[in-house]
Amino acid sequence: MSKIGIEEVLETIEIISEQKLNIRSVTLGINVLGCASNNIRETTECIKSKVLAYAPNFINITSYIEKKFSVPIINKRLTVSPIALLLEPFSEKAENAGLEIALALDSASRESGIDLVGGYTALVARGISKGSEALIKSIPKALSATTHVCSSLEVGKTTVGMNVDAINMAAKAVKETSVLTGGIGNARFVALSNAPTDIPFMAAGFYGLGEGEASINVAISGPGVIQSIIRRGNNLTINELAEEIKKASFKISRVGQLIGNEITKAMGGKVKMGSVDLSLAPAPKEGESIAEIIENMGIEKIGGAGSIAALAILTDAIKKGGLMGASIAGGYSGSFIPVSEDLEMIRASRRGNINIQLLEAMTSVCSTGLDMVAVPGDISWQTLAAIMMDEIAIGVYTNKTTGVRLLPIPGTRPGDIVELGGLFGKAVVMSVPNISSAKFVQRGGNVPPPTFSHRN
Repeated sequence: MSKIGIEEVLETIEIISEQKLNIRSVTLGINVLGCASNNIRETTECIKSKVLAYAPNFINITSYIEKKFSVPIINKRLTVSPIALLLEPFSEKAENAGLEIALALDSASRESGIDLVGGYTALVARGISKGSEALIKSIPKALSATTHVCSSLEVGKTTVGMNVDAINMAAKAVKETSVLTGGIGNARFVALSNAPTDIPFMAAGFYGLGEGEASINVAISGPGVIQSIIRRGNNLTINELAEEIKKASFKISRVGQLIGNEITKAMGGKVKMGSVDLSLAPAPKEGESIAEIIENMGIEKIGGAGSIAALAILTDAIKKGGLMGASIAGGYSGSFIPVSEDLEMIRASRRGNINIQLLEAMTSVCSTGLDMVAVPGDISWQTLAAIMMDEIAIGVYTNKTTGVRLLPIPGTRPGDIVELGGLFGKAVVMSVPNISSAKFVQRGGNVPPPTFSHRN
């Protein structure tokens, strides 16, 4: 574990007080694979017992560290092992078992003070086991019956390609969840390509295979810091500006490493320090917009020519600086452009400067993919599946993590504004081209991996 000196602590205090730096999330990961059994009561009690053995102490320690260093920690979250693996023993009762586990996770999270819990997950990039199929079918009921549970599906991977059958099932689950929750429940669901095992953000987070019994992963958030750097750099060339962003990213990632180290130490060796997600994560309030950073780099309005290049420069500099500041960088580690959680992205959507096609292009150089995109509620599941395929293909064929978090909102039309609440912000319903892709997605099957994935 690297040591962090008093000078870095003082520098941390400065950027927190002056530039609104915060920790977006400290996420505790717990291995619950040992809870697998063919008795649902035993399984749910074991999961709840494991969560309550770690989570209350984690909450107390995290709150203590937050006060000790005066570093705002916005969310205290939890991830567990992919729940689909625990459904394998239940055969025809697996779907009901999944719902029982979701309810147990929700109850334990609320009881211990956890904000959100991820891990209602299936890894289906190549094929769909019985447990995974049951989990996917149970997603709408699980999300409508809970408030804290988040769900994710890995439906594509550079090394194995894309599972179109899984994508179609995911699209149908999104449609059903929309009906059951008024569309809002889909804020807690994402389909992914190349899913890292240590994402601290929701809804993508799950505690991956190969991890230990428990670990801490930290998500930092420093748009205000980068904003300050760029505003002071009006006369800098692009490479000089990138250098300044790298320096700031280094400092931001050191804060995440500091907080993670201190929480791990205070928990007395029961958990290990995992990774720091270097991502710039916006919030729906002034001064914390990624889109505004792009504009301050010299683009009049986000969505204008040069927006993708500016986002690429920003993301690259964030990664290069942050990699030097964190002992282990993990998760997404890039720049987020969620449409509903970034005030300037919301404004751009209302102006018509941003559409789904441009967002897809931008995701080829950032991290999150199509994130928090509201669409009309009457969109077909086939069109949802085709949009998912587009975005997952970007991830598979560029060997990066991408995700799709679409929110079909019943009764809405393009241009309508939907209040999602809290960090989810508000979304402008986007138009989707009225062109059918049904025949394409209904072919089903698997998309083979790209040639460059064969490295053995």
